[in-house]
Amino acid sequence: MRLRDIPNLLCIMRMGLAVPSAWLLLQESYKAALLIFLVAGFSDALDGYLAKRFAWQSRLGSILDPLADKILLVTNYIVLGWMGWIPAWLVAVVIGRDAIVVTGAVAYHARVGRYEMAPSLASKVNTLVQIVLVVAVVASLGVITLPAWLLRGLEYGVLITTVWSGVDYVWTWGLQAHRARSRNQHC
Repeated sequence: MRLRDIPNLLCIMRMGLAVPSAWLLLQESYKAALLIFLVAGFSDALDGYLAKRFAWQSRLGSILDPLADKILLVTNYIVLGWMGWIPAWLVAVVIGRDAIVVTGAVAYHARVGRYEMAPSLASKVNTLVQIVLVVAVVASLGVITLPAWLLRGLEYGVLITTVWSGVDYVWTWGLQAHRARSRNQHC
């Protein structure tokens, strides 16, 4: 192992935290689940810092980092939705958006060619708002009861940013695919 592998190892560790966080939620051990989720958040910040600070970015890291975030978030959304703490319709929107993005990425790779994964501003905002909702719900269950209006507001914030980032990805990558195919037809 080399030092430059640390960010990728942190991403893999974050993926591994999805199962214990889900199990703790199902056991109604909300404080422990919140702690796991916060550790995962810290590891996300740390791997990003290390990759940028020491120029340890890699193609593998550009895939592992968002994948780790999605595995952890989707797992928590599914469990919290199943338990009734996040509305099922919102879980469906979150998963639907991710399915569209993954399907689009696979189609782009198959029909157009290799691409560099780079999260858009809309995607970064969406991920942040999704994280804030999970932290708020779990904190409200285990640490301090938050007002219902705040949680509902965060749910609608997740809805808006999820749709926004999904449309942004489809539009941006659709244009890139169109331009790439046009260039290839003229060559």
